[in-house]
Amino acid sequence: MEKLLQSLAQSWFARPADLKQLDLSRESNPDWFQSNQMVGGVCYVDLFAGSLEGIQSKIPYFRELGLTYLHLMPLFKSPDGENDGGYAISSYREINPSIGTMKQLAQLSRQLRENGVSLVLDFVFNHTSNEHQWALNAIAGDPEYQDYYFMFPDRVMPDAYERNLREIFPEQRPGSFTYLPEVKKWVWTTFNSYQWDLNYQNPAVFIRMAEEMLSLANAGVEVLRMDAVAFTWKEMGTVCENLPKAHILIQAYNAVARIAAPALLFKSEAIVHPDEVVRYISPAECQLSYNPLIMALLWNTLATREINLLKQALVERFSLPEHTAWVNYVRCHDDIGWTFSDDDAGRLGINGYDHRKFLNAFYTGRYPESFARGLPFQENPRTGDARISGTCASLAGLEKALTENSEEEIQNSINRILLLHRVIMTIGGIPLIYLGDEIGTLNDYSYRNDPAKASDSRWVHRPRADWSKYENRNNPGSVEYRIFQEMQKFIRIRKTEPALANGHIQVMDTWNPHVLGYVRSTAKERLIILANFSEKPQELDFNLLRLYGLGYTFENLITKENLNLEQLRLTPYQFLILRA
Repeated sequence: MEKLLQSLAQSWFARPADLKQLDLSRESNPDWFQSNQMVGGVCYVDLFAGSLEGIQSKIPYFRELGLTYLHLMPLFKSPDGENDGGYAISSYREINPSIGTMKQLAQLSRQLRENGVSLVLDFVFNHTSNEHQWALNAIAGDPEYQDYYFMFPDRVMPDAYERNLREIFPEQRPGSFTYLPEVKKWVWTTFNSYQWDLNYQNPAVFIRMAEEMLSLANAGVEVLRMDAVAFTWKEMGTVCENLPKAHILIQAYNAVARIAAPALLFKSEAIVHPDEVVRYISPAECQLSYNPLIMALLWNTLATREINLLKQALVERFSLPEHTAWVNYVRCHDDIGWTFSDDDAGRLGINGYDHRKFLNAFYTGRYPESFARGLPFQENPRTGDARISGTCASLAGLEKALTENSEEEIQNSINRILLLHRVIMTIGGIPLIYLGDEIGTLNDYSYRNDPAKASDSRWVHRPRADWSKYENRNNPGSVEYRIFQEMQKFIRIRKTEPALANGHIQVMDTWNPHVLGYVRSTAKERLIILANFSEKPQELDFNLLRLYGLGYTFENLITKENLNLEQLRLTPYQFLILRA
């Protein structure tokens, strides 16, 4: 404890003055992230702009789009070749030399902050790479550093643990332990053989990792995405996922931040059962959390044209504790896992196993009349289990439509892309755009030519940014223009409507299985939002608007027209935001 307190004091004294001012500002307005001004973007530094200097040069673009939150994917030093997309960290104090330095990161964070953009990075605290200095010391035989990891001289303990563990990548890398011939020991590797799990039963590990975390905070990082939170604590006889002490561990990190970097917030990444996701979200744990359930159910709703599962999730699983928020996204760097609860599906008469098989077939284009062009990730031929890779545009039908040169289908796919993003812009919480989606970036199959990436289909939706296509955002008639201009317009609408702040939502009964409806409101304003997830027109009784909008006349905030009809007709994939 004395060592930890000493580290906190040293970090606080080293904290730059402008960040201490940010601390004061955020402590006086702790719900700053609930604002309707918040719009996020996420990208890989090298793929989007080449380097940290390149990212800095794109600040005008971020402002043009309307971003106030920028998540840069793992940019730390990591092994050459396979490195899990940068999630195998070799040093938390060094940037990948090909993209920049820690000094440049601090400069970038300051420039972003001066332009109203909060910097977000990953905190990979479950494991390090096998090239981290701690791991190298362990391989060299240093017992102090071997105790930073779970290392065993034989298979007795690994076998005992594995009786209850599930394999994360069973086809690619069976088991949860890797043999190290250099020291004749087995090391715990939940994900990949080059990612060694840290041993938090050793207090020294927590102190050292807390120091790494605070060094990032002092570089100007405002939000840390807490990676793989479910796996951080291990206990014999358990599945070693979502254990109570995993929560205590995050709470301890949170306490460290409140003392030495009060502006720092945590964002949970828990791609687990919906019951478990919400348990990581609280002011004392993770103030923000990805919402993998809503992401998956948005795609489910596009495929089925039925809002049943999505509506159920919004009614039963969207509410969060005060002073916390969802981060809602359509796509990210990772695959799509169908994370809905089988019990939830069963109550709607849906067989979870069969439905996941349908969704996998639909989004890989194997299902007849599917518009999607995704790829399977970690497909298991024996069980039929898989997840889905692909860009938003390719999954929404744009790749297929352009290949077939069908203007009707091109427009339908653009409408699907916009529909999904308009939902996350209005549903409550922070919307997060996977950069490239705002111009309709398609799948990039060239990853198959790189041996380090060829076995991982997720690289199909991690292409290098083609800035000639970004220039098309100003070229009327181009696909990029048609998507970008509408996305930009809707971000402006979000930022002018106070009712779209915070996460409070009232879900409507539209009595139409294809139309999602919800209400966002303040004491002075009431917005009704309707989304048609079908390629066919849908009709609603106008009385619904009276019941939920408490009036008879409404302004369409997208077209600025007034609405006063007996029957409300939504065109294919139409999204309405109506002010009473």
